[in-house]
Amino acid sequence: MIKYLNVRSRQRNEFIDITGEVERALEDCGIAEGVCYIYVPHTTAGVTINEGADPAVARDIVNNLSRLVPHDLGYFHREGNADAHIKSSLTGVGLHVPVEAGKLTLGTWQSIYFCEFDGPRHRRCVVKIIQG
Repeated sequence: MIKYLNVRSRQRNEFIDITGEVERALEDCGIAEGVCYIYVPHTTAGVTINEGADPAVARDIVNNLSRLVPHDLGYFHREGNADAHIKSSLTGVGLHVPVEAGKLTLGTWQSIYFCEFDGPRHRRCVVKIIQG
């Protein structure tokens, strides 16, 4: 089963919690055991898992990525989004979560975040669930 999630960012750099949408995709397919793959088909965005209970954690990650990779540093790529490409490479564009008893096996505090680095934009995220 494959499903495409629509994600709309409002800021240049932003972590958007997509855990609920991924869980709904899993419920819709009815698979009880397997693997859920989450993939972002964009070169200036990513996906990661981190704490979802305290929104300050995502804000801290976004802020520190911006410090590590500033927006305007005289990059060779002149479209104005070289930093977004680098941040996407740092976070990665794909991850997988085991599925057990019809649920994602996320830890107590974990959430799945779409990582926007070149917003605001309308994006897609691919969720593929494989029975196993």
